[in-house]
Amino acid sequence: MQSSLHLNATFAALADPTRRAILARLALGEASVNELAEPFAMSQPAISKHLKVLEGAGLIERGREAQRRPCRLRAQPLADANAWLETYRRFWDASFGQLDALLEQMKRERAAGDAAVRPTIRPNRKRKTP
Repeated sequence: MQSSLHLNATFAALADPTRRAILARLALGEASVNELAEPFAMSQPAISKHLKVLEGAGLIERGREAQRRPCRLRAQPLADANAWLETYRRFWDASFGQLDALLEQMKRERAAGDAAVRPTIRPNRKRKTP
């Protein structure tokens, strides 16, 4: 149950493109709230709200260095989400593998059937009458 709650929080946080962009920036290294707000046309308080959602989901952590409060990416929730998605990737890979095998079998059967039905083509020659 707890794992499900963490996944819900992770996916809810990832649902917003601004939050995904913030995570992409933090993947490059820590940054302050002001640094994170720079590329966006929104206020620092609006960015702070996004950071609270990310922090609540466990995707980031905030430190304290004198006046500066750097944010850092926490990758574990992303690894947990990836592990959950991996189950479904394996399912789809197996399903597509079965579909590929069936299509190959159908191609072979069709080719074999076409070869058996294919008439021998002879050139159309007119006989000369004496």
